[in-house]
Amino acid sequence: MITILDTIVKHKITEIQLKKEFFPTSYLESSVLFERTCFSLSKNLKNSTSGIIAEHKRRSPSKPNINQNLYVNEVVLGYKKAGACGSSVLTDNSFFGGSLEDLQLARASVNLPLLRKDFTIDEYQILEAKAHGADAILLIAAILTPQQVLNFTKLAHQLGLEVLLEVHNEEELQVNLNAPVQLIGVNNRNLKTFEVSTEISKNLAEKIPEEMVKISESGLKSVNDIIELREFGYRGFLIGETFMKTDNPGASAKKLIDEIESK
Repeated sequence: MITILDTIVKHKITEIQLKKEFFPTSYLESSVLFERTCFSLSKNLKNSTSGIIAEHKRRSPSKPNINQNLYVNEVVLGYKKAGACGSSVLTDNSFFGGSLEDLQLARASVNLPLLRKDFTIDEYQILEAKAHGADAILLIAAILTPQQVLNFTKLAHQLGLEVLLEVHNEEELQVNLNAPVQLIGVNNRNLKTFEVSTEISKNLAEKIPEEMVKISESGLKSVNDIIELREFGYRGFLIGETFMKTDNPGASAKKLIDEIESK
């Protein structure tokens, strides 16, 4: 059975091949952003009382129209004012309606740590992330071998980028424990059924090494979800749709952050 993840990766392979022909690595390395010192998302999360990483996302394969009407620079500025620890910016165009320009505009607008959220399958994309202002990259264990995770993490660290490794189950976690990533994200969405349950985060919590910052992703909608997961050692909470489906994501984020911090 071909999953949406398989379809995305297949498309991404072609996309990267085409990009390499027109924008070689030398072009990326000449970016004015390539030499900048990155902000630390892991440090922000460790020092935060809310742990919110607020996402900019226009749409997704399961939600074709979350919010197409907002400007990324205004959204991330709203997140910063709300007190978010960092912002995640979707850069995949074909399936999520994002772009590398979104990442650039976000970088120009805020001094928050920015996570480039995309389907990284090639070292070229890590160079792209650095060249467009990212501070951290996402690696999805489900589409990579453990060796790729190790290699990509090494390159990211050489460039000053942090790595958020996303896992969906214990097997993906266990085979990648040798990778020296700063952040482990547990996606609460079952990739086969698309059902969402925070039980996945709870079940994997004690299996994640203490030195890695634990982040819970997907399906987080209430203060209670976050307070409960903090008891399992989670310091980061990636939230996008809950904020983006409103007319004012920044205000929505501030409301949630204020509620968390008042507990």
